[in-house]
Formats: sequence, structure tokens, C-alpha cells
Amino acid sequence: MATEAHSIDWELRLGFLIHDVSRLRRSAFDRCLKPLNVTRSQWWVLAYLSREDGMTQSQLAEELDLGKVAVGGLIDRLEKTGLVRRDADASDRRVNRVFLEPKSKQLIAKMRKVSHRLNEQILDGLTDPKLEAAATTLDAMKRNLLTYLQSSDI
Repeated sequence: MATEAHSIDWELRLGFLIHDVSRLRRSAFDRCLKPLNVTRSQWWVLAYLSREDGMTQSQLAEELDLGKVAVGGLIDRLEKTGLVRRDADASDRRVNRVFLEPKSKQLIAKMRKVSHRLNEQILDGLTDPKLEAAATTLDAMKRNLLTYLQSSDI
């Protein structure tokens, strides 16, 4: 019975740690992005477009795990600031593709530097073997969660 109680304590502790690290990282990232006048959500849109410019709004919504309306609002705000533009798809005029404007390239470079500095701070003092073990563990947990969510047993 002591083993079961210990297991539950570990499960709770691990859950709280993952949640706390995620929450604190989001807060720190928001603070770092504030001087650039960009939100975390806008950063994600720009980051995805920097890897695959011309994605459709639907593709962005799927990648960001957000609703199409929410992504539309993000794109509206980015468009107003001159960072992206929407063009109708050449083969289907009902579909909008989103493209980075030249102005966004400099901002993305600054955001990457900010992100890199924050990650250096977060990972300070952690050895490569510890980071590899953490990444392996988190990858396995992610796979388990995806399998669980895709199963018909829920």
C-alpha cells in the first residue's frame, strides 16, 4: 500500500511540475516578447509561416490547435500591423493563404534571439545527458497522451 501512495504522490508531483514549468515559461516568454509588441499567439503564427510561408488559414488553425475564427483574428491583427498578408488561393478563391511581409522577417529574427536567450536561461546548468533524458521522457509521455486521445476507449 505504501508503494501505491508513493506512486500517487509522484504522479501528482510530476503533473504539477509539468504544469508549473509550462506556466512559468509562458509568463517569461510573454515578458520577453512585450518590448517587441508581439503576443505569444502572434509569435506562433509568424514562426509557422517562417517555416512554411503561404499556409492556408485552415492549416494554421490545425497546426496551432486553435479554431479558425481565433486564427482569423490573429491574422487580422498581424495584417493591420503589416506583418502578413492574405491572398486568395490560385486554384480555390474561397481559400486564403497567409504570407509573411518583408517587415516580418526582421521581427522574426529578433524573436528568435529573444527565444534563444530565454531558452539558455531556462536550461542553465543542465547537462546534455539530463536534457536528452528529459526530452526522451516528455516525448514518450506525449506519445502516450496522443494514443490515449485517439483511442476509442474514452
